[in-house]
Amino acid sequence: MEIKSYAPGRVEWLGNHTDYNNGFVLAAALDVGTQISGHKTQDDRIKLTSIRYDEVYETRIKNISPVAEKHWANYPLGVVAELIKLGYQISGFEAVISGNVPIGAGLASSAALEISTVVFLKKLFNLDIDNISLAKIAQAAEHNYAGVKCGLLDQISSLMSKKGHATFIDFKDLTVRNIPVPSGYDLVIINSGVKHALVAGEYNERRASCESAAKALGKSSLRQATMQEVNSKKKLLGENLYKRAMHVVGENERVLTAIKALEMGDIRTVGELMTASHQSSKLYFENSCAELDFIVDQANKISSCLGSRLSGGGFGGATINLVESSYVADFGREIISKYEQKFGFEPVVFITKPSGGAK
Repeated sequence: MEIKSYAPGRVEWLGNHTDYNNGFVLAAALDVGTQISGHKTQDDRIKLTSIRYDEVYETRIKNISPVAEKHWANYPLGVVAELIKLGYQISGFEAVISGNVPIGAGLASSAALEISTVVFLKKLFNLDIDNISLAKIAQAAEHNYAGVKCGLLDQISSLMSKKGHATFIDFKDLTVRNIPVPSGYDLVIINSGVKHALVAGEYNERRASCESAAKALGKSSLRQATMQEVNSKKKLLGENLYKRAMHVVGENERVLTAIKALEMGDIRTVGELMTASHQSSKLYFENSCAELDFIVDQANKISSCLGSRLSGGGFGGATINLVESSYVADFGREIISKYEQKFGFEPVVFITKPSGGAK
């Protein structure tokens, strides 16, 4: 019997690098994602076919291990390995993978692949696993098979988002709440074309810095710290840890303020918080780049744009821009024109609304 699954990419609306600090995040699922279709085999053979890369990878259950030559295969292989580690019975299968989440743009293309895989295998082998456990299995696959010590933001957002709603996640207790988004506004995603390679070490270094900052403040995580505490211990922290802590603690405050604004239908305040978030990323977390800064600066000069910021891990990738629906086409054309004049090539622009989660 043929089984199908789908998992969307996600955009981090607010809450940059707060997930692994037990903090707060506001996210939304995109209307692009990763599809998998396939069936069981009669033995322990696994055959993975990637339409996107035009490649096939084959192995056997007993031989599963990370591979270097076809890196995309590590994500589904990692999911299989984690399921087996937890005692689930997985036999051979064939799966065809396709998708349209931009790669290296900070829009969780890897999580979309992991989540689509774990949902596919849950259906294929009738596994009894709740959503949070599915997200943790996908996260462990990325840790152990891709080498990125990611938080759970991408996986939870891909799994548990709701159409027309923002996804609020509290990473201390992993509770999720879907909050309605006022109509009349779109999320415009602008891919800078600068690919980020988080596995190269910048992401892991930022995570380690946050852990060191929390320890210096006498906290188990930066979730527990306040801006007053961070400022009062600036000398103790040193410049680097101080800046990292300022960003994360400030982001937590911005997310909570945005939640209250959304509940009141005050979308303009959300836009202002987005722009403030980008400035914090630029000055304190230092995970922006010239291309992202240029897009944000130009976007904020256009009256139909309520706010703009980098989204995801940073160091390249995409921006998220909150734009009045009636003007998204004009907004996109203006940004494309200015970006091409500055950098010599067109950025990829797509328009989305908060979409539904995996199925």
